[in-house]
Amino acid sequence: MSGDVSEGGLRCLVTGATGYIGGRLVPELLAAGHRVRCMARSPGALRDHEWAGDVEVVRGDVTDPESVAGAMRDIDVAYYLVHALGTGKGFEETDRRAARTFGERAHAAGVRRIVYLGGLTPAGVPEEELSPHLRSRAEVGRVLLDSGVPTTVLRAAVIIGSGSASFEMLRYLTERLPVMVTPSWVRTRIQPIAVRDVLRTLVGSARMPDDVSRAFDIGGPEILTYREMMVRYAAVAGLPRRLIVPVPVLTPRLSSHWVGLVTPVPNSIARPLTESLRHEVVCHEHDIARHVPDPPGGPIGFEESVRLALRRVREARVTTRWSSASVPGAPSDPLPTDPDWAGGSLYTDRRELTVDAPPEALWRVIEGIGGDNGWYSLPLAWAVRGWLDRLVGGVGLRRGRRDATRLRVGDSLDFWRVEEIERGHLLRLRAEMRLPGLAWLEMYVDTDEDGGVRYRQRALFHPHGLLGHAYWWSVSPFHAVVFGGMARNIARTAARSEPAPAARLSSPGG
Repeated sequence: MSGDVSEGGLRCLVTGATGYIGGRLVPELLAAGHRVRCMARSPGALRDHEWAGDVEVVRGDVTDPESVAGAMRDIDVAYYLVHALGTGKGFEETDRRAARTFGERAHAAGVRRIVYLGGLTPAGVPEEELSPHLRSRAEVGRVLLDSGVPTTVLRAAVIIGSGSASFEMLRYLTERLPVMVTPSWVRTRIQPIAVRDVLRTLVGSARMPDDVSRAFDIGGPEILTYREMMVRYAAVAGLPRRLIVPVPVLTPRLSSHWVGLVTPVPNSIARPLTESLRHEVVCHEHDIARHVPDPPGGPIGFEESVRLALRRVREARVTTRWSSASVPGAPSDPLPTDPDWAGGSLYTDRRELTVDAPPEALWRVIEGIGGDNGWYSLPLAWAVRGWLDRLVGGVGLRRGRRDATRLRVGDSLDFWRVEEIERGHLLRLRAEMRLPGLAWLEMYVDTDEDGGVRYRQRALFHPHGLLGHAYWWSVSPFHAVVFGGMARNIARTAARSEPAPAARLSSPGG
């Protein structure tokens, strides 16, 4: 990435490209004529994005100064779109250290601008009274502004877009509960913003003058209470009017459990979202328009942003979701084909059988697994496992799928994440449920010497300590029913399935 900036736009570094905003920002930067480098802890997670061949991808972590320095080389604009939320009690210190490293390395590399998307903080509220989430976001903004690099800090409240955590929370609460006993924060005034306006502002911020270094409030044209947002969502979605009864007894902690119970958003994400709604979050200036002019007609209104988001959901064109980023603490490296655990244990459950179906039909069933299609054995057992996972703070089963028919590396799939795909041959899933160890599920399409189609399935578990070994042996008696039934039902479903249209069997770029 070198050469005259004027010839090919700016040279942009995007961190957090595997996340919700980062994954949408990259194609917008490319469309604006910029050149893009993505930094990711697991570069393979970006492999199946449509724009993967148009960007440079480097391995790195914002807490590792050496990898950040390498990623900053020859960069004009560096986008900071990561945070340590959900990594544990020390996430504020991790955020602080990562932001300081990012700013220092950007300054040393001669980066012309840093752009950071943070949270809108309430005016007049002492910082110590803010939620840890908002407090950390505000501190990261200050650290970057103090880096010596001209910095744009964009502060947004609730982002409305298909797949965003805020939108999913609003959508599920409204659609699933015609009568709601709600926390008092449903009366809080909020200034939501459409994800399209967030992306437009992020792209436009790249070309701010060098003498501009400050924070900007960004929001949509309307200020609404959360209750009004739910009522308007129901109207746009064609739902009967919802009865909403606020009560003062639901604390932020109880609220997050309530949200986690009703929606796919786990407590680890729901809690900072609900804590941030304790205070009014509205814009107090619109100075950003001096540098990134509003589009004709102004920013997108709330109801139009909901219509756009629902259209993408219904047309299965959700490009990124809140769950695109991996769960903190989950293993980031793929399972080797022949794992070497250096003397450690690796428990394996293997299933293999002949399938009376063409390999394409079997692959369609494998790639369509999870979400609404389920897991092909004992739905109640999978549901109970999902509920147990949510009770201990895990993601549970309700993350579902980004797309109903196609998967890509990095996609979340219920309480799994897609770690590897070899189309037509292998799907490898990594467990992100709470377990005393690491777990994977592999599904293969093979042919035997006579040309027959074989289905192979492998569940692997690497235990952590004595508890991990005890866990495996306590659940292994059920494997014949769960994993054995899963293999048989996948084979039967493939044998009964109709041939797919040619478009369904196209290459990943088709």
